[in-house]
Amino acid sequence: MESRTEISSLGEFGLIQRINKGVTNTQPDTVTGIGDDAAVMDIGEEYGLLTTDLLLEGVHFDLTFFPLKHLGYKSIAASVSDIAAMNGYPRQVTVNIAISNRFSVEAIDEFYAGVRTACKDFSVDLVGGDTSSSRSGLLISVSVFGKVKKDKVVYRNTAKPNDLLCVTGDLGGAYLGLQLLEREKQVFLTNPDMQPELEGKDYVIQRQLRPEARMDVIYELEEAGVTPTSMIDVSDGLASDLLHICAQSGVGAVVFEERLPIDEQTYLAATELNLSPITAALNGGEDYELLFTVSQADYEKIKNNPKITFVGYIADKSEGVSLHTKGDSRVPMTAQGWT
Repeated sequence: MESRTEISSLGEFGLIQRINKGVTNTQPDTVTGIGDDAAVMDIGEEYGLLTTDLLLEGVHFDLTFFPLKHLGYKSIAASVSDIAAMNGYPRQVTVNIAISNRFSVEAIDEFYAGVRTACKDFSVDLVGGDTSSSRSGLLISVSVFGKVKKDKVVYRNTAKPNDLLCVTGDLGGAYLGLQLLEREKQVFLTNPDMQPELEGKDYVIQRQLRPEARMDVIYELEEAGVTPTSMIDVSDGLASDLLHICAQSGVGAVVFEERLPIDEQTYLAATELNLSPITAALNGGEDYELLFTVSQADYEKIKNNPKITFVGYIADKSEGVSLHTKGDSRVPMTAQGWT
């Protein structure tokens, strides 16, 4: 009898590594394949960037509380964020959807209204896609093609000891927005007459339902004359994504708890839900901020940018990856984000 290995024993990234073992790139214009935020291809004067994302109803989103217009927007933003993480600029996008007969033409119009708004915001063209029927809810697949100058492309595996660790925006909001929406859904299912208690929580709800890809920061880094030494987008949580950079670069890192950027509304939501805002910031995921490293020589060029926070530094591999707590102790960092 053939042995059976459960996928859960490998985890998402173990599965990706296993798939990658059997892949050999043979095309001369393939520069980088599996293992980064986007594939890199030589297209002449520049590199082409290609990324793809899959979103499944019941796994990645819940239509009980997720407006279709926001879902269309988020579908594009999440993939554009991968292009940003390569220090590139998105150009074209394709959107594939599989829909069941639960959805009306008007519902699909709503979804694509969000897609078009995101395409306008991120300066990308919707150039195609495929449509299919589905027996089990809504399925969305988005691919984005982008470009980057050959000397400006940024990978995950190029961080060096003594580099400074930076993150854009703030962290943990998207996760807490999801927890609030899930809580209100349960209240509604118990008593449909109850009104949702979401007043004063607009920011964290928006972080979950309508996140932004940080293309604004990519433009600002270029204006400042700064090319990060490594970069990744924070989709799985800061801890998990930092561990990717460190594993692929062969380095360690130290993050200072007191430096983690957490919005006031995120703190309040965490308190209300009896959750740790620090845990949400480290492990929440779906913030779609950029986590990147810069050489110390570039510190002066971006130190006054209000969108960027210096949260730590890259260390030698022997030091491991740790959180320097407010109590002045070092706690090893583990990946507890999305799998």
